[in-house]
Amino acid sequence: MSQRSVEKVIGVLATDEGLRRQFASDPRGTLLLMVAQGLELTPCELEALRSLSLRRLTHFAEALDPRLQKSDLKKGAL
Repeated sequence: MSQRSVEKVIGVLATDEGLRRQFASDPRGTLLLMVAQGLELTPCELEALRSLSLRRLTHFAEALDPRLQKSDLKKGAL
């Protein structure tokens, strides 16, 4: 189990609106890209993260202080 990687994925998705938007359109591809960049995730963790509720993740992100958010210069762009 790679709990640290799971926590990193959740944290990045909560603080990076651009990555969250990418995750919304392609959850599996976004996670596989993160794995390719060095995060260690088991197949079970990948599936659990892929099935995260985007609505709840966005709600959590909106509850965070904006100073903790990564700037998104492409906001609204698809």
